Amino acid sequence: MTRVVVCGTGFGRVYLSAFQKPLEPEPDFPFRLTGILGRGSARSKACAERYGVPLLTDPDDVPELADLACVVVPNGVGGGDGAALAQHLMARGVHVLHEHPIHRSELADCLRTARRHGVQYRLNTFYPHLTPVRRFLAAARHLTERQELLYAEGACAIHVSYDLVDILGQAVGGLRPWQLTDPAPGGGPFSTLEGRLAGVPLTLRVLNQLDPEDPDNHTHLLHRAALGFTGGTLTLASTHGPVLWSPALPAPRGDDGELDFDAEALDLVRLPGVQAVGPTEAPTLREVYAQVWPDGVRRALRATAAAIEAGDDPLRASQYHLTLSQIWQDLTARLGYPDLVRRPAPQPVTAPELAAAVRREGL
Repeated sequence: MTRVVVCGTGFGRVYLSAFQKPLEPEPDFPFRLTGILGRGSARSKACAERYGVPLLTDPDDVPELADLACVVVPNGVGGGDGAALAQHLMARGVHVLHEHPIHRSELADCLRTARRHGVQYRLNTFYPHLTPVRRFLAAARHLTERQELLYAEGACAIHVSYDLVDILGQAVGGLRPWQLTDPAPGGGPFSTLEGRLAGVPLTLRVLNQLDPEDPDNHTHLLHRAALGFTGGTLTLASTHGPVLWSPALPAPRGDDGELDFDAEALDLVRLPGVQAVGPTEAPTLREVYAQVWPDGVRRALRATAAAIEAGDDPLRASQYHLTLSQIWQDLTARLGYPDLVRRPAPQPVTAPELAAAVRREGL
């Protein structure tokens, strides 16, 4: 049984939720939460009380309780010292699962520290571990084995641009060779960049806006990704699905080679214009926070445990993430500082409400 201490109780609460009893038994989850590292805030105290574990305020106390630490503290890009904390714990013999994003230089320092002290270090980009994203990646691998991949495109909020590049990189089978252009001029909320990823033509649209008083809101979307193949387009409609397959539209032709739209010709083309790969709807937000996200953390923990058991070289195993950090730094440098916006909290609108509205229009 691997003893785990979670460091940080902001996004760290998502990691803590992985230790709640899952909806279905998971016998292959050999982890036990043994402590929380925080600064002694009321939030940290409440988390420790809820999970029935000690609240630590000194990183030097972590090795007594943990084989593995989840470092969920902002890194340099977020104005925090998460990378320094990760290195400190690894120097004390603790394996580390480290939440992104992270600059390439900080990542390289963490990897060298892990190698020096004979421990495992794994960067967690979080979203690729979620079931809907994994479904998209699995479908992409299947298609890539059978058809030519023509292009990749993605859209996201600046907050999650690191992991969008990761999702697209895993979808196309790698990152190198890569290149990005400067954003195209325009006055809309999205900045558009062209380039290549693993040699595949790439288009990125990034909502480079931030509300300084409510930074977690007003993102409009997290991730949206699409891959164009010779036989159609595979789309991750949103971070949590659904995954959609749109077969290429064939032109029905008669015996004379001319376009023929009569019923007999169209009988050969019975494919729906869009099909869901898996569930037709995304999970509810309650399901996302209670099941999808905790499941993703559990998957990341298992991957880290597998690396510990195998004794992998962390520096060699993380070359992909070093390149990912480099691409992300180039991307954010080209985008520049986010435009600051101040808006009221978004008002929720439901699909049934929209359906009622279009019915009133006779549609």
